[in-house]
Amino acid sequence: MNNVDSSNNQLFSPKEMMAEAEKFALSKAKKTSGMTLGLAIMAGAFIGLAFVFYITVTTGSATTGWGLSRLVGGMVFSMGLILIVLCGGELFTSSVLSSISWANRQITLRKMLSLWAKVYIGNFIGAMFMLLLISAAGMFMLNNGQWGMNALNIAQHKLHHTPIQAFSLGVLCNLLVCLAIWMTFSSANALSKAMIMVLPVSMFVSSGFEHSVANMFMVPLGITIQNFAPEQFWQMISASPEQYSDLNIPTFLMANLLPVTLGNIVGGAVLVGLTNWCIFRRPELKAANIRAITQSLDIASVKEADMLSHLTIKDITDPQPLTLSADMLIPTAIDMMTTANVSGAPVCDIQGRLVGFLSMYDVMKELWYRDYQPNQETKVVDLMKQDVIAVNTKDRLVDVVEFLCIDKEQLYPTSAMGIATSTTALSLEDRVKALQVSKPRILPVLDNGQFVGTVTREGVMAELRNIYQDAKTQTVSRLEVV
Repeated sequence: MNNVDSSNNQLFSPKEMMAEAEKFALSKAKKTSGMTLGLAIMAGAFIGLAFVFYITVTTGSATTGWGLSRLVGGMVFSMGLILIVLCGGELFTSSVLSSISWANRQITLRKMLSLWAKVYIGNFIGAMFMLLLISAAGMFMLNNGQWGMNALNIAQHKLHHTPIQAFSLGVLCNLLVCLAIWMTFSSANALSKAMIMVLPVSMFVSSGFEHSVANMFMVPLGITIQNFAPEQFWQMISASPEQYSDLNIPTFLMANLLPVTLGNIVGGAVLVGLTNWCIFRRPELKAANIRAITQSLDIASVKEADMLSHLTIKDITDPQPLTLSADMLIPTAIDMMTTANVSGAPVCDIQGRLVGFLSMYDVMKELWYRDYQPNQETKVVDLMKQDVIAVNTKDRLVDVVEFLCIDKEQLYPTSAMGIATSTTALSLEDRVKALQVSKPRILPVLDNGQFVGTVTREGVMAELRNIYQDAKTQTVSRLEVV
């Protein structure tokens, strides 16, 4: 049976959902800092709006029944996540799914943590913006102050968990939030995505699980009411600010926000993101017929250059180059290389070991062979070269330069016995200019067999550029001596 219906609503299998999740995770890392922050502010405001909706529908519902009231509250709260998914907001609790890209070695740990930090800060700013509007609107006075009292009780309840309880409730919350996000990868239809998220969100809200971004709005709202509500408000609800004196910033940070945030990370990044990666992606990589490349090229030049003798490959190695994973789909690899403006990239396994090299040239050959109708499931491991030329951090720069531009067999044609096999009247300079040498533009670098980065022709040339200045300086110095 075809998995695409007549209305073009594509339904993906769990394995295909994993591929969609990988695109989702990587797309977060590709955004600029400004875009990430802006979308995160938007998401923080959306969650604040959702909590306003929750407070409104649960106020005065004592006669409705505890469970039913919370179910309705959870359903309306799902508006927040729906707005974020359909409008493209960046929510911290779903951004932790970028752990998939880290596991695929598409981004570094530093990049992942930086992304989380930017989204977290943006969510907080958005929540504070919504808090300012709601407070200025005086919504806590609604229903004779019962709206504000409900908000105070909700906020106060969140501060009465033990650290273990808060952490566990955070884990459970983001397990459901990220599962809701994950389920949206099964469909390309906006309405289907919205409906899919309602029940998981309703469960986490109605069960009292803790969401760090929601708490960024909810607890500060309670603190604001406790500190700035007029006397008229306290008279209407027959209570005093002292009854809510535990609503303060230090208690909020230590008793709620910190343990809940850590729990959200575990629930989303580990239990959903990395667990699915281990189920669907890691076995494919382990099953691939690949071996680690630990031997570098043995190179030595026929020329000595005092000016460059002190430089080694370690001095010009890029320690954080673009790398691909063997089980990555070819379209994803092309997108990454195009974005990074490189013609090829090293391929690494899950331990970070060099296992191959994929170039645009390899992809073009495959497309030509298949008459430009490629297999959509083709992975990097299917096209990459495994006979990779790698250099060592201890190799001298002059040796690598000679390797890249000189073919000694063409320049000095000799037999195995060292006897010249051809003669020519051309000078050495003319023979060098006539050489046709095809060498890689990007060379992986190994240090004691471990992949540590790459060097490029452009990087080598940037270092050689200094020779012109050094030569000029030496000439001037000699003239001054004379």
